[in-house]
Amino acid sequence: MQILIVEDDSVLGAALEKGLSEIGHVCTWTQNGVSAVQLLASKTFDVVILDRMLPDLPGLEVLKQLRQMNREVSVLVLTALGSVDERVNGLNAGADDYLVKPFAFAELVARIEALKRRKNTTQVTGLTVGTLSVELTSRLVRRREKEIDLTPTEYKLLEFLMRHSDQVVSRRMLCEHLWESDWEGVTNVIEVHINRLRNKLNKGFDIDLIHTIRGSGYELRAD
Repeated sequence: MQILIVEDDSVLGAALEKGLSEIGHVCTWTQNGVSAVQLLASKTFDVVILDRMLPDLPGLEVLKQLRQMNREVSVLVLTALGSVDERVNGLNAGADDYLVKPFAFAELVARIEALKRRKNTTQVTGLTVGTLSVELTSRLVRRREKEIDLTPTEYKLLEFLMRHSDQVVSRRMLCEHLWESDWEGVTNVIEVHINRLRNKLNKGFDIDLIHTIRGSGYELRAD
């Protein structure tokens, strides 16, 4: 699984990254909340291990921003705050599980596996933004009753925009999602794909779903 570790303690963060990598997970580790939000906006993760007490942006604020993105990712909160009220607050903020420090690594692994099983049984099968819908398994795209034929790149671009609907997505974020995480190429190429996608989505309709935000990127909005 792709796991994001958000932990400011360098010893614990390094230990988690090493231990989870050794059992086959692909881990990304960051020590601050701002970086975590940026990573969550630009990459796809299966699980986030989130420290509650971070130096720049509190863990629950990171969690709040994540849930506003509508990203399908499980969140396990780690904290030294172990009272019932603290655990309830974390779960109410959108956490899927809560583990109090100190903890046994074996328990952490077991909880991650439980989150994986839970996610597999509640997996999202479709996305809808206004009159636009996508069936994720068949990759069938419709606007109202009209089916829209997209290339693989156009589909991947549309799915990313729909998962970030009503949010401004930069050209760089789109490039990194489409091709590689450390993309260093010219982002102008994204305009070509956006224009082709926009033309297909808008054919036969009066309202443009993809809005260009000057100097920032693009935003998909419901019609």
